[in-house]
Amino acid sequence: MNFLSILLIAVGLGMDAFAVAISAGVVLREISLRQVFRLSFHFGLFQFMMPIIGWFAGMTVSGFISDYDHWIAFCLLVLIGGKMIRDSFKKEEKFKIADPTRGLTLIVLSIATSIDALAVGLSLAFLNVTILYPSVVIGIVASAMTVTGMLFGEKLGQFLGKKAEILGGLILIGIGIKILAEHLPFC
Repeated sequence: MNFLSILLIAVGLGMDAFAVAISAGVVLREISLRQVFRLSFHFGLFQFMMPIIGWFAGMTVSGFISDYDHWIAFCLLVLIGGKMIRDSFKKEEKFKIADPTRGLTLIVLSIATSIDALAVGLSLAFLNVTILYPSVVIGIVASAMTVTGMLFGEKLGQFLGKKAEILGGLILIGIGIKILAEHLPFC
């Protein structure tokens, strides 16, 4: 598999990470280098690891994963997006914006944005492609797209103010719906 093919796959896989990073930047409104590093590191790491896991899993779980991966990603993103929207309606003095670059939210977002990479790893195993080089490229591209998304989202969040959290939640729900729609037979 040539570099251009791997790069195109990496950009395609990185689009979800990019969109979620925009959402994170929108919600936070003012991001620190630590937050950018945490999110880009974790998204890149999960995008790197998932193809390897999928590649090793090979034929043994491919039917199970391909039948349900989109539902898992959909549910995780809708839950987090719904929580963000709900939290946006809390009173300002009692409300502190939850940092999506920390804790369980960070792990859930990392998994949700990298499930497609697991399926790519399975596909590459079926094609007898070595996995390390494509995984490194996928991880680096996802990390770079995450940084770009967070910086863009921060500017957008500062412009939108309190409404930014609603937009961030809607973006996550929209990504979940897109993932689900791409995998349903009638769409």
